[in-house]
Amino acid sequence: MTLSTPPVAADGRRILIVDDDDGIRRVLRRILEQRGYQVLDANGAEAALDQVVRDPDLALVISDIHMPGIDGIWLLGELRRRYPDVGVLMLTGDADLDTAVQCLKIGALDYLSKPMIVAEVQARVDKAIEKLQMTFEIRRFQERYQADLEERVGELSRKNQEMFLAQVQMAVQMLEAKDTYTRGHSSRVARYAVSTARHLGLDGRELEEIRLGGELHDIGKIGTRDAVLNKPGALTPEEFGEIQRHTVDGERMLGVLRADHPLVLQIVRWHHERLDGSGFPDGLDADRIPLPVRIVSVADAFDAMTSNRAYRTKEPIAWAIDELQRHCGSHFDENVVHAFLEAHPSPRHFHSLPIVKATTTT
Repeated sequence: MTLSTPPVAADGRRILIVDDDDGIRRVLRRILEQRGYQVLDANGAEAALDQVVRDPDLALVISDIHMPGIDGIWLLGELRRRYPDVGVLMLTGDADLDTAVQCLKIGALDYLSKPMIVAEVQARVDKAIEKLQMTFEIRRFQERYQADLEERVGELSRKNQEMFLAQVQMAVQMLEAKDTYTRGHSSRVARYAVSTARHLGLDGRELEEIRLGGELHDIGKIGTRDAVLNKPGALTPEEFGEIQRHTVDGERMLGVLRADHPLVLQIVRWHHERLDGSGFPDGLDADRIPLPVRIVSVADAFDAMTSNRAYRTKEPIAWAIDELQRHCGSHFDENVVHAFLEAHPSPRHFHSLPIVKATTTT
């Protein structure tokens, strides 16, 4: 069995059915071929994995949970680990609903119940294929965008910065649009940071730089794999290293702005630095971290704690505020946390901040 192959494309209509029951495979094949899908089948998990290795156009696997020998849960785990672009639907009996829900947490797109209802099979498979195609198109856009971005950065002149910024902001929106966990995160961070900065007496150009830095602070995640960004469990050291790289990747992507927006690049690179020097990527401490960066760090940490993520549900606002205060002096600037809380004296302020309009981009 081949141990590694290039990522599997998710824009096709090829489906693999995995079940030890010949009758179920025949029924599913007939239902799906009537919908225009190209259907393959395998009678076990190992045979299915071999088929995925050989077939780069495979989009979706429909697998029974219980099979002799290696079960469908093992197959699901291997596919999510080795071929994250291949979608998986689990086939389950009524008594296995709890197991099916657990499979969703591992990464299955959906599940089909036995006995099968033709309309339900058609609808759920169509929905899964549609989701895979949308994800694949976004991925292709990101790959093209990142390649074009890096190639053009050296050629951009100052007069083109406004167009460049509009494209980058669109990329941030695309990055968040595909992920319900981070949707709106960058705009909320920008709003929290601007209101906090105003409370600290900052204004004018510096305020605009903070707004723009807040909006673009996670731009480097365009290059981070979806399987890492959306992983429901703990990250491996290698995966955490990939996440950490988004700070330096983001700074590099925005390098054309360095002359006119140096503070924006500092925010992008250093928003995970900590006052005690335990942050990344440079281990800065204390006053070596500019005040605008410290402001965005507090806003980013608060929104991360109070938003749902793939690996945990959101925390209450009061709990997040306690965490900010508990880490004053070690992670966060005490004056910034104090200003943040004064700028947002009640929970309603976190949902009703006005959108801050840009005054300049050059």
